[in-house]
Amino acid sequence: MRILILQDDFPPRHIGGSGSIAYASAQELRKRGHEILVVTAVQDARLVGTTTYEGIPVHNIFALYSKRFNAYMCLWNLSAVRTLKKIITSFKPDVVHAHSVNGYLSYASLVAAKKSGARVVLTCHDVMAFNYSKLTEFIDPQDTAVRERYDYRVSAWRQLRESRFRYNPLRNILIRHIIRADVDALTAVSDALRQALAANGLPGAKVIHNGIDVRAWEPDAERDRAFKEKHGLGDAVILFGGRISGIKGTDKILDALAKVRTQVPDVQLLVIAKESPSLARMHTQARERGVEEALVTPGWLSGNDLKAAYYASAVVAVPTLSFDSFPTMNLEAFACKKPVVATCFGGSRELVEDGISGFIVNPYDVPSLAGRFRELLGDREKRARFGAAGYEKVVAEFTLGKQAELFEERYQGVC
Repeated sequence: MRILILQDDFPPRHIGGSGSIAYASAQELRKRGHEILVVTAVQDARLVGTTTYEGIPVHNIFALYSKRFNAYMCLWNLSAVRTLKKIITSFKPDVVHAHSVNGYLSYASLVAAKKSGARVVLTCHDVMAFNYSKLTEFIDPQDTAVRERYDYRVSAWRQLRESRFRYNPLRNILIRHIIRADVDALTAVSDALRQALAANGLPGAKVIHNGIDVRAWEPDAERDRAFKEKHGLGDAVILFGGRISGIKGTDKILDALAKVRTQVPDVQLLVIAKESPSLARMHTQARERGVEEALVTPGWLSGNDLKAAYYASAVVAVPTLSFDSFPTMNLEAFACKKPVVATCFGGSRELVEDGISGFIVNPYDVPSLAGRFRELLGDREKRARFGAAGYEKVVAEFTLGKQAELFEERYQGVC
């Protein structure tokens, strides 16, 4: 099949998890014999045009506007769609598979794809099809229980109150209309996200979990040893990463770190994040809690350095305080046979089995979060057993091949 993939950001200039997922699935589909072309947005006009990234043809479209207008531009970015139409006419895809388009390519790209005669598949990676930002409305910070189900319905009033002058009363209505009218197959990266979509007027999504190639995450003794020595890491390392912000659970993990240190004085928190005001604030918060010396911040890591960081760690932490659809860190941790302590908000529990491969916690319950860290840091055998269980689950159910196979089924079902 000729498959055109739409993704707002794509390697090597991606800033979000969906860019990495779109790249990995594109590579797998290409290996399976499909002809692939990726269309993505760039904010530097000098980068416009067609290039190749690790064997994948990529067409860069210039798209730049003030994010204050996102509630309008996410619906129809005229210049991006005009260029996309020419690419579609030239490439003549059988399927247009859109991932994240709410930033620059816009939902109108789905309309253009449908009008071309191609079949349209949309994969939702997050809640942006019905919400303006991170979804927290269903969370009560005073309720520290781990609930089986949550009410994901969002209210227009709350969105208006939070977005204020950036609010567009037609945004969600028009997105729902476009998806219903112009998308032949809707997929979601987790069942939790499927539930959230359905609760907000977008039912019928097929769950296709993200996958990972575990062969690309093999240990390298010399590389991993050198990384530990370079950053002064011991044996009691908790790995935490991503775009640092309060919503990622930074204050909760620092509170937990302070508690853990009372019994595990050599514990370290390895933070994978770009230098930013948010990371500087995290250092300040750590200093206020008396744990700054336990913080190790090597900057943003990728490739072999990222793999070495996982192998240098004893436990991986994903304490997100908002809906987290299907965190990539869970997959990467299990590919490296590391146990995970993950948030109960979102789709982590669809991979992380509580008490088997890790622990599911409510990150607002700091004593429980700290207790799970202490439990794993103090029991090498349990860490190994949990990590092995996670690895086996990924190999059995969450490979790139499995993900691509399910995508192919959706393509064939609409063609």
